[in-house]
Amino acid sequence: MTDTRVQPTGAEALAGDMSFLLARASALSNAAGNAALAPVGLKVRSYSVLELAAGEVRISQREIADFLRLDPSQVVALVDDLQVAGMVVREPDARDRRANVVVATPLGQQTLVQARRAVRDAELSSHAQLTSAERATLAVLLQKAAFPA
Repeated sequence: MTDTRVQPTGAEALAGDMSFLLARASALSNAAGNAALAPVGLKVRSYSVLELAAGEVRISQREIADFLRLDPSQVVALVDDLQVAGMVVREPDARDRRANVVVATPLGQQTLVQARRAVRDAELSSHAQLTSAERATLAVLLQKAAFPA
């Protein structure tokens, strides 16, 4: 069967545009991640917040927003949803009484175990065309791009 989709004008120029390629790869990865996380009641963004809330360092909502590069109001909504689901709680921040830290509950910790598995499986599936060495190289390059010195 032949692919009969029409290539949009400018597609060749975009094929070499790193910003476009990163955005497209991100969209594809997010779609696969959201599909994989749906059975545990999460999406990629809420999974990211839960992962940070489950860490050893108690992290504030502001710090979550900064790390994920999200508007603080988006993080408030994500934390609200996770709190309603019983996966996180807000606690006063010992460093700043005006702020809250977000902490994973036991249910959040249990959900995170399942979510990590789902994310790993989705990653392997959506990047199946890459060898394990290529995936490792891609991860290193993305880390450099995402966290410039």
